[in-house]
Parts: sequence; structure tokens; C-alpha cells
Amino acid sequence: MATAEYTLDSVRKALVRQEDTIVFALIERAKFPFNSLTYDHNYLQIPGFCGSLVDFVVNNTEGVQAKAGRYKNPEENPFFPENLLSSLVPSYPFTQILHPGAASININKSIWKIYFHDLLPLLVASGDDGNYAQTAASDLSLLQAISKRVHYGKFVAEVKFRESPQDYEPLIRAKDTEGLMKLLTFKSVEEMVKKRVEKKAVVFGQEISLNSNDDKKGKSKFDPSVASQLYEKWVIPLTKEVQVEYLLRRLD
Repeated sequence: MATAEYTLDSVRKALVRQEDTIVFALIERAKFPFNSLTYDHNYLQIPGFCGSLVDFVVNNTEGVQAKAGRYKNPEENPFFPENLLSSLVPSYPFTQILHPGAASININKSIWKIYFHDLLPLLVASGDDGNYAQTAASDLSLLQAISKRVHYGKFVAEVKFRESPQDYEPLIRAKDTEGLMKLLTFKSVEEMVKKRVEKKAVVFGQEISLNSNDDKKGKSKFDPSVASQLYEKWVIPLTKEVQVEYLLRRLD
């Protein structure tokens, strides 16, 4: 995205589009039961590696993606940055709209903990179908989608700061995190986002039939309220946390 395209309107459109990605990723993960062995550190026996199958899949996938240049894009944030190797492909000249301090903001550890401890029990049924590798892959897709949405708060904060620096600078200089959070919070917008995400979950998650009288009409691939809860409890608060962290570094 070119610098001229980073406006509050364009950033909001990007966030709306990311809702689609998250809802589809929720649908994909909901295809599988919990599959607890995917997360059992005693299940995987790989020489030289300590962790669960999902740890193994995420670490190695991020490693390949890093070599391919994924994390050169400022919109992407790895879950295991300490394990990444340098990109092997020529770098693309991404527009540097963000303050350099943005590079130090990565709250994926919080997202990781919330995902496995709080979100998964809401999203999936208990049980085991043996599809552990597929489960881990769908976990990764959903984790990356949530992470991108949350860390996009850096871009939201930047365009808001550029539009009204006079509102933000005094609070930043005073390190007034509460004041910044208040300035960034619009309850009516948050309510609209939650309702839109749940509606998308209803529409995208319904069983489709060519027979308009099919008795499956109205059934969903997962509970649509989970999408709304995801945004209300975690995505929106964490995005604002990223915005505040970014703004506190903006004048450095």
C-alpha cells in the first residue's frame, strides 16, 4: 500500500476485509474437534525439538515463510521471531509509513496464550479425530489472521496521529496511557464491528443448498457468537493495546 493510500478510510477498509479472513479461518478450525494431542508436549518425539506438534508446525512454517520474505512486510509479525532466519529473496521496497519504534511491538505471546486457553474451548467440540497435522495447520492460519488484525493497530494509530497530532502529542509526552486509550475508544464503532463480524459468521458459515427448501437451512458450521466474542474480548482490546504502545513510541 502506497503512502497516499494509508488514510483512515483505507485502513478501516483493510480491517473490514480482514474480518472475512478471520471468519473463514474460524470455519476451517471448527471442522476439527479439539484434538488435544496436537498440543501435548509428550506426544511429539522429534530429536532436537522440544514442544508440541503445533509448536513444531508454527516454528517450521514461520521459518520457511521468513526465508521467502514474509516478515519483511511491516504488516506481518511472527510468533517465534527468535527462531527466524534471514530472507533469501530480494526485498520489496515496502512503504515505510510507520515510526521505527513499531518494529519492537509484538504481542503475539498474548495472542498465543488467549488462543489456546480461551478461544479454542469456545470454538471447537471436544473429541479426537486423529487429524493433528491438519489441526495445527488450521491453528496457524487462524493465529496469523488474528495477529495481523491486532497488529494492524500500528497503522490505525499512525493515521489517527497524522490526522490530529495536536490531540495526541500532549498525551504522548505525558505518557498518559489512560488518556490515549480513551481517545482511541469509540463504543458505537466497536458495537458495529461486533455485529458485522457475527453477521458474516452467520452468512459465511451457513450450509448452502441448491434446494431452497433444504432442511439444513439456518444451520451453521460454528457458533457465530464466537466471532463476536473473539472481537469483543480479545481482538478489539488487543488492537487498542497495540495502538497505545505505538503512540507512546511515536515521538521518540
